[in-house]
Amino acid sequence: MRIPARIPLLVMPAMVAFAANSLLCRMALKNTAIDAGSFTAIRIISGAAVLWLLVRLRGLSHVPAGSWLSALALFVYAAGFSFAYVKLPAAVGALILFGAVQATMIGCGLWRGERLERVQIAGFCAAFAGLIALLLPGLSAPPLASAALMLAAGVAWGIYSLRGKGGGDPLVATSGNFLRAVPLTALVYIFKHSDAWPDSAGIGYAVVSGGLASGVGYAVWYAALPGLKATHAATIQLSVPVIAAVGGVMLLGETITLRLLLSSAGILGGITLVIMSKRPSDVD
Repeated sequence: MRIPARIPLLVMPAMVAFAANSLLCRMALKNTAIDAGSFTAIRIISGAAVLWLLVRLRGLSHVPAGSWLSALALFVYAAGFSFAYVKLPAAVGALILFGAVQATMIGCGLWRGERLERVQIAGFCAAFAGLIALLLPGLSAPPLASAALMLAAGVAWGIYSLRGKGGGDPLVATSGNFLRAVPLTALVYIFKHSDAWPDSAGIGYAVVSGGLASGVGYAVWYAALPGLKATHAATIQLSVPVIAAVGGVMLLGETITLRLLLSSAGILGGITLVIMSKRPSDVD
């Protein structure tokens, strides 16, 4: 399957948006008074509002596209992601999340008939090894409930991405999914542990995460998905922890280490092997 030239131009900002969501969620839950339930609800509602406005400005159909199943997957991802990061260390959470995404998307791709040649298998192993090298030092046994929530978030995001391959117009489909997810946000308040109202900084992080990093970012990702096989789409997302680590250096004052540089080389090099190699018998 030949990847159209425009796909990398869509994939790059989408991966930056995914990493931004991790950074925004970490900063909000750590440094502000917002709780995970409120962060999830504001993130989804603001994403729906921005996408609805973009659809109207483009003069597209006012009838929401997307589907309830995709909206449910989106909600499960967003809620599991936020609640897991209340107690789960960032490195552990990222490892569980992207491990679940890999298993879901590549497993589905292989079940549908996609096959990896040897160099692609080597590339995937190199990318995953780089991810482990980046995140493994300092890992401890995670809280079981939080680990299960992040695992569910990863599976849900894998399902959401897979369903995006045939979702029609990316902006309209993403808008419809977010609009359908809005009423589901009422469920997060069942599990809230605090009645305190979030502060303005926490609301700001959630709005930016929902309106830009999630709403616009996911629309861009949906636009790229039809040009990617499931195995490609899954492996590309291994770049997100690297981008998030660089963002941590720039925004949180973290230092660049040799481990970060070597791990990034392994991940990005592995992704290149998976994407650039192809077989005539590959199934789209």
